[in-house]
Amino acid sequence: MTLLTQDEYKSIAAGLSLPNGAFIDGGYRPAISGETFVSTNPATGEELTRIAACNADDVDFAVTKAREAFDDGRWSKMHPSDRKDVLIRFAKLMTRNARELAVMESIDSGKTIYDCETVDVPETIHCLKWHAEAIDKLYDQVSPASDDHIAMVVREPIGVVGLVLPWNFPLLMLAWKIGPALAAGCSIVLKPAAETTLTALRVAELAAEAGLPRGVLNVVPGSGAQVGEPIGRHMDIDMVSFTGSTVTGKRFLTYAAESNAKEVVLEMGGKNPAVVMEDAENLDRVAQHVVNGAFWNMGENCSASSRLIVHKDVKAELLERIAHHAKQWNVGDPLDPETRMGALVSEGHYNKVCGYLDQAENVVIGGKAENGFVEATVVEVPGNDATLAREEIFGPVLSVIEVSGFDEAIQIANDTEYGLCASIFTANVKRAIRGARAIRAGTVTVNSFGEGDITTPFGGYKQSGFGGRDNSVHAHDQYTQLKTIWIDLADDADEAVD
Repeated sequence: MTLLTQDEYKSIAAGLSLPNGAFIDGGYRPAISGETFVSTNPATGEELTRIAACNADDVDFAVTKAREAFDDGRWSKMHPSDRKDVLIRFAKLMTRNARELAVMESIDSGKTIYDCETVDVPETIHCLKWHAEAIDKLYDQVSPASDDHIAMVVREPIGVVGLVLPWNFPLLMLAWKIGPALAAGCSIVLKPAAETTLTALRVAELAAEAGLPRGVLNVVPGSGAQVGEPIGRHMDIDMVSFTGSTVTGKRFLTYAAESNAKEVVLEMGGKNPAVVMEDAENLDRVAQHVVNGAFWNMGENCSASSRLIVHKDVKAELLERIAHHAKQWNVGDPLDPETRMGALVSEGHYNKVCGYLDQAENVVIGGKAENGFVEATVVEVPGNDATLAREEIFGPVLSVIEVSGFDEAIQIANDTEYGLCASIFTANVKRAIRGARAIRAGTVTVNSFGEGDITTPFGGYKQSGFGGRDNSVHAHDQYTQLKTIWIDLADDADEAVD
């Protein structure tokens, strides 16, 4: 996609018609209470619009409509190829409206228009198309039963699902969840983050325009207490998929235990290590990967490389190269296509990140924070017990830990409550594979930073994940139930007693 100028993006932003109601049963509507909350542009502090502030009553209404849609089969029993056709039309509509969605995402979240145009929106559309195309290609099974029996193992949509989204990748995380959920035939009650609600509402509108039946995709905006917890506790929601902080994610396990024991899938926090050994090749390239992993999306990324575990023999040279590449990650107006780092998502989160910066004693690079923006920062810490090495900052802060050998590096990499992602840089193939297997994380990259792609499952070990995976065909598992159908073929005459 060809990028526009800063002035052109600002002109588009000024002309946007911003959604502000809940989207339930195929259309926009105010909250039952009539209450609203303010949506703010984090880069300017400007009020964008006031959005319906829903509560448990709206959740009940959305679940009722979702259950009606599921039970009458308008989507759940639609032929797989017809469901695929609807989702393909949906993806095409999103493509036609891609620029509008990119600008809306940028002004709502503080994300750079560069990332929204080149990564978030294209990957969102690709994700939806990928799961749409998988609908009629996932086969059921027949088990190896006896000659007198047939045992079929079939997938069925799990029912009404609650999807709770984070604010750091509003569109992309929406696609990661609604793609496989809709492909499976589920009906959805979706809660976007209160900080970033706009694109979820617009996407629901586009889905309806594409032919998704009413009641199948419902978006209920509001706070975690007023909407998230009622979703987690609702007796008629069959499963919940949550992406966000570990603290909040654990609450959904409690909600499920105290309600209907619904299935729960959690993708949570990370304190992800980038391990660089003394034999790593092309330190300049390594530095580029480390910088990208640490500062992409302002470090507001659960898979961010927030710990650099580096061998003492190459630390000085690597930090010099990191400093060079970090200078290219300039902070500025998110609607300027030359900006690489925009504003943090909210004043509250900005203050939290600044609180961590105040604890930094040895700032190697950056450290400046002002008016909601934080520059790329590298901090040396005395060891892995330091607060900056243990807690998820969720900002553009890279903590550097020096090690003397491979075993020590792996031990420190695993010395965390998290286990989402990791990377290891070494020229020794055996060491790379040993390290990748030894690190307890859901995704380990070798000589690169990344999360895999749509074909690879994404999720974590330990307190980074629970219950399932996003992406790949494995994502469909969380939105389906397995049913065994056992058929007796024995001839009654053969079993008759003479």
